[in-house]
Parts: sequence; structure tokens; C-alpha cells
Amino acid sequence: MQIRHVINASPQQVWKVLIDTRQWPVWGPSVKAVKSPRQYIDDGLKGSLQTVIGLWVPFEITDFEPLHFWSWKVAGIHATGHRLTEIDENHCELIFEMPAVALPYALVCRQAARRIGRLA
Repeated sequence: MQIRHVINASPQQVWKVLIDTRQWPVWGPSVKAVKSPRQYIDDGLKGSLQTVIGLWVPFEITDFEPLHFWSWKVAGIHATGHRLTEIDENHCELIFEMPAVALPYALVCRQAARRIGRLA
């Protein structure tokens, strides 16, 4: 399943927001805090995040294609993919990819996409 959102900002601006762990609690409705050895993610990065209910869970970046795509495991479970498609130099489409069983999470992704657009 995919959630798609067109953003009126350059792909580079949106990508920087997407990979900045300090921004995750700002745009991610399910993320309260992040502990990471680096501010910006790349392939294989491991850290932990605090959920909005207060639980700390580990995360690992499992796929990373600069300016295009990243996905991760959260608490050992394959979670959301984050895909960015350039429309032109000032517009792009953000696509959240998730398994169909995660249908309720689609609402969280829609809210996150709007927040990312505002931040970018």
C-alpha cells in the first residue's frame, strides 16, 4: 500500500528533512524522541526511538538510496518505506510504502507527509 503526497519543494529539501533524525519527532506523529549515533541516516544505521506511548524501540535502516528511497526495521519488524520522486526542481512526490496489514497507519503517514511538506 502507498500513501502519495506532492510537495512544493525541491527533492533535496524534502530528502534532508526525511533523513534528519532530529526532525523525525517534528514530522512523525508516532515518534516522540530519537537516539542515533548520527543526525543524518544512511544504510545500516542503528538507533532507537521513543514512541508516543513512551516505549523505546530499536530501529535499523535496511535500504538506502540517496535522494530516492529509504526503509527500515522498527523493533525488528519491516516498517515504512520512504520514496521520493522528482517532478521538477521545485516539486516532488513523497511516497510512504507499507504492507496492507498496516492500513490504520496510513492516517499517520498522511499527517507525516503534510508536516514534511511544511518543513521543507
